[in-house]
Amino acid sequence: MKKIKFGLAFLAVGLVVCFGGGTIKVFAEGSNSSTMVVSPMTQKLILLPGESTTASVNVSNPNDAVSDMSYSVHIGSFSQVKDGDSKDDYGTVDTEIVSNYNMMMDWIVLDKDSGVVAPNEVDTIRFTINVPEDAPAGGQYATILIKDETQRTGEGGGNVSIHSITQVASIIYAEVVGETRNEGQILDNNIPGLVLSNPLVASSMVRNDGNVHTNAKYTLQVWPMFGDEEICTNEEKPTESLVMPETSKFHTEECPLPSVGIFRVKQTVRIFGEESVLERTVIMCPLWLILVVLGAIVGIILWIRSKVKAHSKTRK
Repeated sequence: MKKIKFGLAFLAVGLVVCFGGGTIKVFAEGSNSSTMVVSPMTQKLILLPGESTTASVNVSNPNDAVSDMSYSVHIGSFSQVKDGDSKDDYGTVDTEIVSNYNMMMDWIVLDKDSGVVAPNEVDTIRFTINVPEDAPAGGQYATILIKDETQRTGEGGGNVSIHSITQVASIIYAEVVGETRNEGQILDNNIPGLVLSNPLVASSMVRNDGNVHTNAKYTLQVWPMFGDEEICTNEEKPTESLVMPETSKFHTEECPLPSVGIFRVKQTVRIFGEESVLERTVIMCPLWLILVVLGAIVGIILWIRSKVKAHSKTRK
């Protein structure tokens, strides 16, 4: 029993050490935690220089909760600062790094910094954004960070308790009225010519050179080489992906293809007023088939050589 208590205590300390300090990473458009529900997860606001705007975030204690939930509230930054040439190089929300696009952190005033919510109840956090008269036009981003501070007793009772470290971010996408730049460019639009295994993956890279966020749009269409019936298409509802100001973003679109064949593929990428259209013939040939064909070719060559040698010996 002592060993079990010691193990639980060690786990609690480890959780606090691992998550209690340092840069906290939160993922945009993330799901609510199992211990509390925060809504809205995102909200878009229009701000006027020299004026104030009020908004709110709700925190609820789940229906199946057995005790009150204590929470604390903090103002965090929101900066998707990473550029790169892979999916993993963009999209991580950094809640501590300050940039020109999260100055709004200093403009927000909370009506409370903590609270307690009973089971199946909702608490509201109200905040005011006081916009300076000289606020730069364009995008401003911040987060309302709600941290579950409830002390919970570990299984088995005793004196061991675990300090919850769950933290959820409600993201504020704001735009300060004024002169904005809607500028972007498409850095890459690529469709592979040979696909060895499903699915077909078409990639692209866009850059937002403006001072406001935007949604880049991606359309992928696939037809058989000799036919007009589309195998894949999202032409009526293109994929949209958020691109923050002054950042580049890598994106992929996928389409499962028949095991073997030749196809016509078209990818269209749009950001602001820029558009890139790429059409390409794609061969789908699994690696095992290539190896079989190569093996057959090598076998035929060896068979021909053996026949030639045998014929030469016969003549001699």
